[in-house]
Amino acid sequence: MLEHHPRLVAVTHIPTSSGLVQPVAQIGAFCRTMNILYLVDGCQSAGQLAVNIPEIQCDFYSATGRKFMRAPRGTGFLYVSDRVLERGLEPLFIDSYGAEWLAADEYRPFSTARRFEDWEFSHALVHGLGEAVRYANNVGIHAIEERAVGLARLLREQLRGINGVRVLDNGANLCAIVTAQIQGWEAQPFKVELQKRRINCSLSTLDFARIDFGQKGIEWALRLSPHYYNTEDEITSTVEAVREIIHC
Repeated sequence: MLEHHPRLVAVTHIPTSSGLVQPVAQIGAFCRTMNILYLVDGCQSAGQLAVNIPEIQCDFYSATGRKFMRAPRGTGFLYVSDRVLERGLEPLFIDSYGAEWLAADEYRPFSTARRFEDWEFSHALVHGLGEAVRYANNVGIHAIEERAVGLARLLREQLRGINGVRVLDNGANLCAIVTAQIQGWEAQPFKVELQKRRINCSLSTLDFARIDFGQKGIEWALRLSPHYYNTEDEITSTVEAVREIIHC
């Protein structure tokens, strides 16, 4: 497909609808060979996986703070490569925080990635993001990845032992997002039953992932995302709760 030389290749590092980890470094190598701009959406990966930008070789890496980073909602960050800045690329909408106004019909973008920032933002939320990043770094991102991914692996193994549960995550490299189909249940009622047992979970529905869920032949999926602070006992308790709800 890259032989058609697109202007930009955009890849989601981890989709919202499954625990698949895309081979972003291999894709980045192809993009560099073909001199194609490369954007990686790291919304689900920042805070749970060790992200190596030089290895990925992307031109943009965007991430939110509200997921595995555990920062305030409404925060995030964007990496921009020197190659992008050297090409003079800039956002479609730019304001006086990202550019210098030189004359009535002339402006000059700042030379750094600041040109992609906006004037209006919450300083309190940004400080919250900074504290969340420092917290994750103090724990150690490699330790976080090993622990969270290991708990997710245990969760998948135990869920596969329940009749009526179909674990949906496929791929050679899986992360700390576990998705499963619960046969005989609608999405919201099942979530309510888990919440009654003080188990936090999310739902992914067909409108989140038309292609993925269409190929899997499902309307919705239960999404469980263990993090490093969870325990093996909590994994077992969650599995037993799923078993109890299905067979009640």
